[in-house]
Amino acid sequence: MSSNNTISHEIADILRDEILRQRYRSGDRFPSERDLSTRFDASRGAVREALSQLEQLGLIRTQPGGARVQSVNSASLAVLGPLLALDDHPDPLLVDQFLQTFSVLTSMTVKNAVNAASPEQLTQLKQLLVELANHSDDIEAMQPRWREFLEAMSTIADNLVVRLISNDLKAQFVDQMMKRGFQPDLKKGSIDRLLTTLGVSLSKRDGELASKAMQNHFEELRVAVGKAIRFKADRHRSEQFSAA
Repeated sequence: MSSNNTISHEIADILRDEILRQRYRSGDRFPSERDLSTRFDASRGAVREALSQLEQLGLIRTQPGGARVQSVNSASLAVLGPLLALDDHPDPLLVDQFLQTFSVLTSMTVKNAVNAASPEQLTQLKQLLVELANHSDDIEAMQPRWREFLEAMSTIADNLVVRLISNDLKAQFVDQMMKRGFQPDLKKGSIDRLLTTLGVSLSKRDGELASKAMQNHFEELRVAVGKAIRFKADRHRSEQFSAA
């Protein structure tokens, strides 16, 4: 990557976060290339490239007379990760909305996969469930096996649109949550119930049962993640108070 590209990405990141923090509000005229070039001590070319990146994110729109800020509601999915990273702790409502959305996509994928799977694919899924059950007391060890199981489900369901959306959501959400060290406290009994129900759904080829099992799992996950976020936020405030 050239120096100019590096500078443009740095400028774009700073301006993106300023828009997300509402330093610039929807409808505001955005600073000109000349003003931004002076502010960042950068070439007009680097600034122009940064503005192009912001426009691709849907955060600004170039019009005759200059660029104007757009509502975050008009932005692309790519702003989810930066939104989660804005503060020391992710917005609980934003996290909950992600989990609700991902629950819908995952439940639909699981339902379609179970109904469409060939006998050989059903056998593969059952074997993956056995692997998950063998590690149900170790959440960390389960993670790569969950990814393999859901990847197999996605392949069988064969819905490219859902897969692309899910990939983007996971890449941004999971990355931010892992960086922050969030470990939701899901009880082993909850995981065991999910695995058992998924096993029954595969044996009966009952996609609706598998879908409901995933929905119930995500409801429990939403509660656990919400508690984990509140706990970390409370501890952070307590540490700040003690240090003051």
